[in-house]
Amino acid sequence: MSKIIEIEDYTWKYLNTQQPALNKINLTVDEGSVIGIIGPNGSGKTTLAYSMDGLIPGQYNGIKQGFVQVFGKEVESYAKGELQRLVGVVFADPEAQFTAMTVEDELVFGMENLGMSIAEIQERLEWVTELTDLTHLLEKPPYEISGGQKQRVALAAVLAMTPKILILDEPTSMLDPLSRRRIFGVLSRLKEEQQNTIIVIEHSLENLIPLADRMALLYEGELLLEDETQPFFQQTEFLLAKGVFPPGVVKFFYELMKAGRYSGNLPLTVETAQSELVKILTGLPKQETKSN
Repeated sequence: MSKIIEIEDYTWKYLNTQQPALNKINLTVDEGSVIGIIGPNGSGKTTLAYSMDGLIPGQYNGIKQGFVQVFGKEVESYAKGELQRLVGVVFADPEAQFTAMTVEDELVFGMENLGMSIAEIQERLEWVTELTDLTHLLEKPPYEISGGQKQRVALAAVLAMTPKILILDEPTSMLDPLSRRRIFGVLSRLKEEQQNTIIVIEHSLENLIPLADRMALLYEGELLLEDETQPFFQQTEFLLAKGVFPPGVVKFFYELMKAGRYSGNLPLTVETAQSELVKILTGLPKQETKSN
C-alpha cells in the first residue's frame, strides 16, 4: 500500500496557549486503510484531524513545526480549496455543515460548487442517497430530521464529492446505538466497495474496532501508541491507565487473564469472545463446571 498521509515530527501550538496541542507526532496512513484515533477529551484528536485537512494552519493561528503531507505534498502547498476536494471532513455537530433548506439541496450543494454536470450530479445523488438510506428524506429540511438522519446527511454531503480521504470527527457522539450502527454500516460499505481511506475519531469503540485496520492513541498531545487493531488492544492495561475504556468483551477477558483463566489474545468482538468463552468452559474440570 502507498502512504497517502505522512506526518513527521509535527508540533502545533495555538496562539495564546502555554502547551502545544500536538507534540512531535509521527504517523503514516496507508491508502485504502481505516484508522481509528482515540484518546481522552483534550488530547489533540480534532487538532490532528484539522491538520490533515489543511484547516490547520489555514484557518487557525499558531506555531507549526514539522511536516504534514497528503499525497506527498505539504498541506500548506495546496491552492485554496484544492486539498478539500481530496479530503472530506464530517464534524461531530452535523448542523454546523448545513447550508440548504432541503436534504436534496444540501447533498447537491457541494457538487455544484465543484462544477459537476447535471448528469454527474444526478448519478452521484442517487448513489449516495441509496448508500445512506436518505431517499425518503430528500424534500425534508435537514434541521427537522432526527439526529441520526442529520449525521447521515452530513456524511452523504461529503461523500457526494467523492474525496479520496474521509475524516470523521466523533460522528456518533450524539447518536443512539442503532444510529451508530447505521453510520458504521455506511463506512463498512465504503471500505469494501470504494476502498476509501477513512480516519475515524471516536469514543464508542464497539463499532469502530471491527472496521479499523489500525488504531492510534493520543494523550495530552502526544501519540503514545499506534498499531494494528488486534495487537493495539492487547495493551489494555496501558489503555485503561490513559483513560481509554475498551469494549466490555475486551475488559471481561482482560479480567480473566489477570485471574489466570485466559492466556490468548484478547477478543475484540462479541462473536470471537463467545468462541473463546466456549473453549474456556469446555476445558474446565467437571466438578468446577457443575459448581458454576
